[in-house]
Amino acid sequence: MKNNLDALLNQLEHYISNNETINLQVSQSTVGWQIEHSLLTINGVVSAVHKSNPKDYHWKFSLIKIMVLATKKIPRGKAKAPKVVVPKADITCADLEHHLAKARDTVKSLELVSKDNYFEHPYFGKLKLKETIRFLEIHTTHHLNIIEDIVNTNQ
Repeated sequence: MKNNLDALLNQLEHYISNNETINLQVSQSTVGWQIEHSLLTINGVVSAVHKSNPKDYHWKFSLIKIMVLATKKIPRGKAKAPKVVVPKADITCADLEHHLAKARDTVKSLELVSKDNYFEHPYFGKLKLKETIRFLEIHTTHHLNIIEDIVNTNQ
């Protein structure tokens, strides 16, 4: 299954050198926080997909899921990140490079997963593999847009 996650990881990598950049008019978080959050999300979601049992999947209607997946947009500042994907305080470039390498391997591992495996999103409910990948692409793009706004308004 082809996805855009590799290209998005390359874009995240491009901003690692801006790790400590912040612009409070855009976000309370640094560029490093945005990158780390994106990588923790990718690694955690893919791990959950691997652990899921397709027999436990049950479709359930979710208007917010339909809206986000259809528009490919996540509204800014509307959701709070679950604690498991909230980065620790001091994020170094080495931390980001380590998690980026792990995310690259994690994304490759999606090729080995059944299309019926799933991830249970806190707001969207259960997402089968194809929807999970789409969510990760949208989520990562959302944070890349924030990163670009932080970096571009500081130049």
